[in-house]
Amino acid sequence: MRSDPQRARSYVRGSERGAEPPTEPRTLESGCRLHLGVLLAFALLLPLHGEIIDRIAVSVGNRVVTASDLDREIRITAFLDGKPADFSPAAKRATAERLVEQQLIRRELETNRYPMPSAADVAPILDNFERDHFKDAADFERALAAAGIAAQDVKDELLWQRGLLSFINARFRLGVQVSDRQIEDYFEKVVKPAAQAAHPGATVALDDYRQSIEDTLAGPMVDRQLDEWLKEVRGRTDIVYHDEGFQ
Repeated sequence: MRSDPQRARSYVRGSERGAEPPTEPRTLESGCRLHLGVLLAFALLLPLHGEIIDRIAVSVGNRVVTASDLDREIRITAFLDGKPADFSPAAKRATAERLVEQQLIRRELETNRYPMPSAADVAPILDNFERDHFKDAADFERALAAAGIAAQDVKDELLWQRGLLSFINARFRLGVQVSDRQIEDYFEKVVKPAAQAAHPGATVALDDYRQSIEDTLAGPMVDRQLDEWLKEVRGRTDIVYHDEGFQ
């Protein structure tokens, strides 16, 4: 699973990478809900009448992840990581797993009406990313073009990641308790020695590090709760992988 606070930070590329989800989750609704089998059957008939515009890679209940979704996610992730895009079969499968989890979480967000950040919340994050990694706006646009994505794709990804972190905090983090003793032990054994080595002679006070220590210790516990929840949700959701969507 790649969606706990620590993993979500990897989505956000540091610590801040999601409010109302950037785009509506792909559903099979257009006035009335279509049966997924009808859509799949229609997709199979398309070659008889013309070129297939997109292929279904994964069916997640009544939602789908398409081949273009995989392609876009790979490109955006590589762009934010500053790495070449990897379109290998293994990378596509890993990306599909992440997008399946996104669909499951989006469904939870919609069903239970979780409050989400607004699009304006990610504007400073995007501005900082652009300033830290590119010489100017023109350089940023050239990099986007080279990556095969648009600025809106990056905004949408940042918006989703901020929303993901909000969901994790509301759904799992608030129920995780870290004791004072655990915080004190971690401070004495880990934080204090490191701080003293980095700043010899400086006063190192627990209160200056308390919140960061608590977050660090809570992370693995939140991780386990989230993994257990996702495992349970996946177990009651029909998830089907379509090989043609990975070609």
